[in-house]
Amino acid sequence: MSRRPSSSSPTSSPRLAKRPRLEYEPLTPDDYKNGVMLAPMVRSGSLPTRLYALKHGASLVWSPEVVDKAILHSERVVDPVTGVVSYNGKSKAIFTTHPIEKPYLIYQIGSSDPETAIQAAKIVMQDVAGFDLNCGCPKPFSTHAGMGAALLTNPDLLCAILTALRQAMPPEISISAKIRLLPTQEDTLKLVERIVNTGVSALTVHCRTRNMRQKEKAVIGRLREIVEFVEGMGRGIAVIENGDCEGYEHSHKIREMTGAHSTMIATAAEANPTCFSPAPLVDLENTFIPSYMRLARYLGNHWSNTKFCTTQFKGIHVAGSRAGLKTFRETIVHAKSYEDMDPHIAPWTGEEVFAQIVRALEKRSGRRHLQALPEVVLDAQQEEAKENASARNVLEQTIEKTPLVGEVDPTILRAPLWPANELRIPLPAFVTGEDVPTPSPTPAPTAPRNSILFLASAT
Repeated sequence: MSRRPSSSSPTSSPRLAKRPRLEYEPLTPDDYKNGVMLAPMVRSGSLPTRLYALKHGASLVWSPEVVDKAILHSERVVDPVTGVVSYNGKSKAIFTTHPIEKPYLIYQIGSSDPETAIQAAKIVMQDVAGFDLNCGCPKPFSTHAGMGAALLTNPDLLCAILTALRQAMPPEISISAKIRLLPTQEDTLKLVERIVNTGVSALTVHCRTRNMRQKEKAVIGRLREIVEFVEGMGRGIAVIENGDCEGYEHSHKIREMTGAHSTMIATAAEANPTCFSPAPLVDLENTFIPSYMRLARYLGNHWSNTKFCTTQFKGIHVAGSRAGLKTFRETIVHAKSYEDMDPHIAPWTGEEVFAQIVRALEKRSGRRHLQALPEVVLDAQQEEAKENASARNVLEQTIEKTPLVGEVDPTILRAPLWPANELRIPLPAFVTGEDVPTPSPTPAPTAPRNSILFLASAT
């Protein structure tokens, strides 16, 4: 995290005797409904990504998981220029946010101890709208100390943490949990019942079990029974579907299939943070990445994180030159600092980009429900398109443009062993009078006959 001259403030906020006067309405269970949320993502869910997700229609955004002990000894620092709030450790920022996202920000805690979770929550509570307990991450860094998906096998501890957080936090701070499916539906419903009774405002269900990985299709067919079970409890809390949602339009289909009150996007948002919009951006190298980098630099986001995020961005290509796109991507891969991107990104108008986001969020007037946002989102996109027009012109002027007509790229068609040039393309049979043999795969080496006999005798 780049550091500017900054002013520090107390690292914790003691619970106030009187309810503070808020500039926005506190989150309620209804605010978790009828929306599409940005999932908690380590590295990918950084501040610039969250702000762009909000600009393009995300109802709420989750921070990356932050382990409770990691934040305990951090120093809260406010950048006097940008207003960015950083919770700095000894060598880097552990968590960064900005007041503009506070009404929509859910801070995800990784914890295996109720008291430590409370201490961590009190440190950052002044900068967030709610807390979410991570009960689903299967990665070793989360489960080794009994956190994340490890809590699924320890429901007593899981519910004790949620109960403690609900009792310790003021009513304007919401509490929620994110779980995975258990192997059986019966056990899943028992756990859900206990979680709902802790007083949470929302429950996110990642429709995969702990042992399932991202490449495996989410089991969304199991969610409808869970939603109906929760609704039958009469608490009015929201059930959010997580797993394989690809964007705004797809979220409606998933909600129809599952009955879920909202959906949460991870992988698709990592590839394109504008996927929350009814009309997500295309040609990201021209329409999105330049502005993203300008914003990230202005907010002081560390270059290594910005580089990681931008290399993950992928989208549909409608216009632009292959040579230009390739050169632009290669420049990012080899860049070691923001300065290395000057030929493609300058001028660094990050302050203007941030102002656009502020205007877009102000138009929402605190609304979190997705159905109220499409017209606001599309207006913001039109403004962003103007901002990127100059960058697109610079990119096209500095790189020789290659037309998109001519020979089809075989990698797009997934054609195997496409000839290196036209001279090697086989002539048709009606020209040569001979059939061209179909290439066959090289046969696998066979074991010597003696070894086969040996194996047969051994069995």
